[in-house]
Amino acid sequence: MSRRRRGRRRTRRVVGAVIGTVALVAGLVVAGVVGVAIAASKAQPQASDSPAFALPACPAADPVTVGDIVVPRGPVAGYCQARLVNAAQVIRAAQSLGIGTHTQAVGVMTAIGESGLVNLDYGDAAGPDSRGLFQQRDNGAWGTYAERMDPYTAALHFFQKAIRVPGWQTMEPTALAHAVQRNADPGYYAKYWPEAEQIVAALNPAGR
Repeated sequence: MSRRRRGRRRTRRVVGAVIGTVALVAGLVVAGVVGVAIAASKAQPQASDSPAFALPACPAADPVTVGDIVVPRGPVAGYCQARLVNAAQVIRAAQSLGIGTHTQAVGVMTAIGESGLVNLDYGDAAGPDSRGLFQQRDNGAWGTYAERMDPYTAALHFFQKAIRVPGWQTMEPTALAHAVQRNADPGYYAKYWPEAEQIVAALNPAGR
């Protein structure tokens, strides 16, 4: 065998060894990077541990009584006492008509969707004359301005219309709310149903 051939074989072995070493080092580097990334991801705090996901801190307040409903400081379903007082007025209005907790929650759900349980003294682009918890229009169907701005009376008017809807006792909550309010989206209120149920359970634990 000539020296030239032996030299070529030796060169090939050296090159192969170098390539194998480079591949091994690259593999170790990649594995190390992946391992660090996995460890870092495990070390990240979960959403539930983050302060951004904590319930809101409500101002210090003694419980207040609305009718016979005791309203705590809160939060209940993320709402503090000032808004829970408005929810209590909605529940009282339903109780005055003999309406049970399920439909009481429909009223609270609707008020959450319309105003966030804030007694608003303004409307929006779709209804600039809308007012109150239920954003009731100034069209003669919802009483005077003073009545629309009174949470109890506004809720009473809502429930009086609700119980005239055929099948109101068995309708889906958002369907009943839509039948009264005529929202552009019939399913709009559904997302507020869990909050409304929590609020009614907390403010009306006896279920009356």
